[in-house]
Amino acid sequence: MTIAVGDKIPSVKVMRWGSDGPEALTTDDLFKGKKVALFGVPGAFTPTCSAKHLPGFVAQADALKAKGVDAIVCTSVNDVFVMNAWGKDQDVGDKVAMIADGDAAFTKAAGLELDLTGKGLGLRNQRFSMLVDNGVVKVLNIDASGFDKTSAETLLSQI
Repeated sequence: MTIAVGDKIPSVKVMRWGSDGPEALTTDDLFKGKKVALFGVPGAFTPTCSAKHLPGFVAQADALKAKGVDAIVCTSVNDVFVMNAWGKDQDVGDKVAMIADGDAAFTKAAGLELDLTGKGLGLRNQRFSMLVDNGVVKVLNIDASGFDKTSAETLLSQI
């Protein structure tokens, strides 16, 4: 079942790049006591994700924070090394936290799977954006195709 507005974010382990390399954390660590703009993409370094989706959140970071967002988090079913390299490539700096869901634990627990096996990409997450307040989903957008419903501008207009 797909996560919905009003649901609590599932508690699972994810990875991020820390000062000494890969480090594990939980979704509880990411969302407890914070208002977070979370968005997910099917894959790092993929065309739409790299040309439009991630850059939109980087560009809108100050506007999102001006509306009370404490953190902006990007996730994908990629490993922590890929997410770190993609963040550097996209020059996200400290504007967007690049969170690896390499085992698809969050994706599966949230019901956001996208099976692209036939296209050689395996299990990914659907393209989504959400506003999470202290671990509870307040706004949820899912794009079946494209990224208009899940863009930074759309989420910004919903806050």
